Amino acid sequence: MVNGAEKTDILELPQVKDRMTFLYLEHCDISRQDGAIKVVDQEGVVLVPGAMISVIMLGPGTSITHRAMELIGDIGVSTIWVGEKGVRYYASGSPLTHRSSLLMEQAKNCSNQKLHLQVVKRMYSLRFPNENIQGMTLQQLRGKEGARVRKQYREQAKKWNVEWKKRDYKINDYEDSDEINRALSAGNACLYGLAHAIIVALGCSPGLGFIHIGHDKSFVYDIADLYKAETVIPLAFELVSKKSEDIGNEIRHRMRTVMHEHRLIERMVRDIRWIITNQEESEEDGPVIMLWDNTRDAVAYGRSYH
Repeated sequence: MVNGAEKTDILELPQVKDRMTFLYLEHCDISRQDGAIKVVDQEGVVLVPGAMISVIMLGPGTSITHRAMELIGDIGVSTIWVGEKGVRYYASGSPLTHRSSLLMEQAKNCSNQKLHLQVVKRMYSLRFPNENIQGMTLQQLRGKEGARVRKQYREQAKKWNVEWKKRDYKINDYEDSDEINRALSAGNACLYGLAHAIIVALGCSPGLGFIHIGHDKSFVYDIADLYKAETVIPLAFELVSKKSEDIGNEIRHRMRTVMHEHRLIERMVRDIRWIITNQEESEEDGPVIMLWDNTRDAVAYGRSYH
């Protein structure tokens, strides 16, 4: 029998909104030492208090033990396997929550055209908090959002004296673009990673999007787009103007600070709940199991019905 810390009850774990952002690791060995995640590389050993991390991004050259993954799963840390510098997403691990109420509400909203449109308008209202957009069509909202983002690019390019042509990138070839587009792609990857982790931690589906549809990370793009203009875009132009030697590495480190300063975890948790349910708060009392009933929606689990 392998000694180690006892499994923490889910009710004892910090809620996802109270955790830190993400930890990116590459070229290291990851194991478990009691209740901590042990990281070993050429520079030494670090013990990470896993229950305070939202997501661990595992880059190239990482090796992780079964015991470490057992701990990570128990404490509700979302694990994401990514490419070099975190710019490509490959796979993810388990959620923090054991409840499916948000997922069920998300699926209902996706499958009903009227509810779907209401969610989309709530998303756009977060982009334009001081404007009444309820009377606008979806096409008008798309145009308004496109103009907002283009204006943001122009203003940041002028502020930091960076040449800007257009957003141009290739998903499978990170290097085949200019420096500002590489910076934006690297920053977006960090934001996607955090959004994906929060969505999974809350028990929602990354694939059930509202503005974006048809992709297994549609909802990730929906949520990440809410925060790009205040985080990734200004940071990318700033770092390019300062001639950073490794723009991908630099923006990844700075994004951690930006995410903390903008309280993105807390805001994502609140915004996702509000977007899906039109309410900011919800119960977090641990897992609930019911039996589906076609006349009463649900009946109690754990009893014998005759």
